[in-house]
Amino acid sequence: MKRLSFVVMLSALLVPTLAAAQSALNGTWKIDMSKVDFPEKPDVFLLQKGMYSCKTCAPPYTIKADGKDQMVKGHPYYNAVAIKVVDDHSIEETDKKDGKVVSTSTSTVSPDGNTLYFTFSDSSNTNGGPAVTGRGQAMRVAKGPAGSNAISGSWRTTGIQGLSENATIFTYKVSGEEITMVARTGQTYTAKLGGPDAPMSGDPGVTSVSVKMIGTNTLEETDKRKGKVIGVFTMTVAENGKSAKGSFDDKLQNKTTGFVATKQ
Repeated sequence: MKRLSFVVMLSALLVPTLAAAQSALNGTWKIDMSKVDFPEKPDVFLLQKGMYSCKTCAPPYTIKADGKDQMVKGHPYYNAVAIKVVDDHSIEETDKKDGKVVSTSTSTVSPDGNTLYFTFSDSSNTNGGPAVTGRGQAMRVAKGPAGSNAISGSWRTTGIQGLSENATIFTYKVSGEEITMVARTGQTYTAKLGGPDAPMSGDPGVTSVSVKMIGTNTLEETDKRKGKVIGVFTMTVAENGKSAKGSFDDKLQNKTTGFVATKQ
């Protein structure tokens, strides 16, 4: 990231303010799941004639829905997906990476067809630690074609409950010009504010990050995979230093999620 260049006098005036803003990030933060703004853009699925398509996955894929492992390409967290059709309103999904189960989920559509309920257990990015677990629901935005399973159509997530804490807690430590981030699921990096890309450790989907301050209290992190920008995370600390508002702009799926975090 680039930092603005100032003449010596203005730089001297800025340094104490910037240091104070950086120190406000220090500590452990927890996302408040009751204050998450889920993306407006829906997920789109199609289950028909024995085939299942995830049209908004990045990249999208179409596989047989026969309950057996089907290979998929381009996904850093898994490379095989099995879709088991339970009935005309529900499915079970099992994802594997190199033969090892990394996530499971169930999805069930309500009798009126307007709400999708799901549960999940995901260890694809937990570095050998406990899986991320939770449950949630989505509302129907559009129906699937006639004759397709009720899972088919467009769905917008409206809530997630019971999300395990390892998915919501992260820590920042600012030391001089460097910032270190550590997540409970094992991801970590140390990067120079305004400096070049730094390696991300513990995340097969993110290979490097760059970080910078915007103004005096906003951190911007740009995530990359093999040099390509895949997401931008921003977090603005409130004046009291006890809460922060943030967002994650997913460049692969063109979705933005907003959130509120509190300092622990």
